[in-house]
Amino acid sequence: MLLKDKVVIVSGIGPGLGGELALEAARQGAKLVIAARTPEKLDGSEEEIRAEGMDNPVLKVPTDIADRAQCDALVEKALAEYGRIDALINSAYNPGAFAPIESADIDGWRAAMDVNLFGTMHLTQACIPAMKEQGGGAIVMINSMVTRQPMATQGGYAASKAALSAATAHLALELGPYNIRVNSAYMGWMWGPPVEFYMEMMKDTHPEGAAGVKAEVEKGIPTGAIPDDADCAKVAMFLASDYSCAMTGAQVDVNGGEHMPH
Repeated sequence: MLLKDKVVIVSGIGPGLGGELALEAARQGAKLVIAARTPEKLDGSEEEIRAEGMDNPVLKVPTDIADRAQCDALVEKALAEYGRIDALINSAYNPGAFAPIESADIDGWRAAMDVNLFGTMHLTQACIPAMKEQGGGAIVMINSMVTRQPMATQGGYAASKAALSAATAHLALELGPYNIRVNSAYMGWMWGPPVEFYMEMMKDTHPEGAAGVKAEVEKGIPTGAIPDDADCAKVAMFLASDYSCAMTGAQVDVNGGEHMPH
């Protein structure tokens, strides 16, 4: 087990990657702290873990990461329960509104920034003192392929994630001397509830419906299929674990080869 007995915070619990991150961390033996704005999502995540017969400790803390006070409270509760924080997986996000930049509502951009950049920094800052005191830790940023490969109508979301990329590089530099590693997983298309919803929403744009939309996307993926969100979650587990102890500031692409930086 990659994370046996490690205390791991996962933000952004919900359908799709957030829930898969919590589930995979439990499979890897973690003691969990899970966060989302709505308690129902946290209850559902714990139910999935228990349905697999796992008895990992799970601390559920409803949290809006855009609120610094709530982030501080989450960390305080985690430390009171477990006494340490070994890894933080920043998965919470706001997708913003899909619109061309020329007609975009910039207030929507600010809302995305409040979560994707500032909220992520709130939670990260809250965890750093404990990680310093205990002698190290791992921070994993869930980023997006859209920062590397532009996609029409997603400028606001991409801008927020690009800002997170810059902040992450500086964090890795500044926290390295404290044995705190900061790495990113850049997710591409991931098969799960959010993408299934998108395919259904776009079905009228293709003569073969949602299946046709999916097939068009998969043409650009060398492995031939949209990666499953559960498999993408495994990459984050590697970055949170001691198996990546020689890595910090890394930008790992998780997209079936659709984007290959070189």
